[in-house]
Amino acid sequence: MLQHFGKYLLFMLSLFSRGESPRIIFNRTIDEAILIGINSIFIVAIVSTFIGAVTCVQVAYNLNNAFIPRSTIGFMVREMTILELAPTITSIVLAGKVGSSIAGGLGTMQITEQVDALEVMGINSASYLVLPKVMAALLVFPMLVILSMFLSIAGGYVAGTVTGALTGQEYITGIREDFIPYNVTFAIIKSVVFAYLISTISSFRGYYTAGGALEVGAASTTAVTNSVIAVLIADFVCAQLLL
Repeated sequence: MLQHFGKYLLFMLSLFSRGESPRIIFNRTIDEAILIGINSIFIVAIVSTFIGAVTCVQVAYNLNNAFIPRSTIGFMVREMTILELAPTITSIVLAGKVGSSIAGGLGTMQITEQVDALEVMGINSASYLVLPKVMAALLVFPMLVILSMFLSIAGGYVAGTVTGALTGQEYITGIREDFIPYNVTFAIIKSVVFAYLISTISSFRGYYTAGGALEVGAASTTAVTNSVIAVLIADFVCAQLLL
């Protein structure tokens, strides 16, 4: 484990040695941001909407005390969504989609010797291939998390009003109650941390793939597994330090 961690740190340092020109990095970052962000909107939207809806229904089911106002349902959906569900669940979903794509793409380039070709041409392959992916993830993950927050709360509103658990006015009253703006900042900070972990771990696993097609699949699976574990550990650490 220590050997892999040291190799990972050296890999991170290699991203900034013999870097490409800022213009090339910028153009590649925009391309990667489109691949990571735009192509992930649909899955994030579906997951977030139904998570908010299920959360609202389950909170309403357990909140059967007549002395507790029904607006509390909206309050709990908002707090659960912003603090935990939107940043963490979205990042886990993206670890499966984006992380496997990054690891698989880099692994394929490695076994087909495209990475070696870049090195022969005098290009720092790690900086050229990996750095734009990391920067793109840091850019689009917070945007996707903000979208997830909005859709989760909206999904809770629709589910609550359609099932008759509470009225629309009660839900809106609940999501306005005792709102703490720092919670949104906390969620965005977590999304940036998760973006860094997912993009770098997946790139590391894909970049050092050796063998054939079977190893590419194994690298993708390992990248997703390691990314999810890293996200869960980082989630606890961020909560302990920032809350």
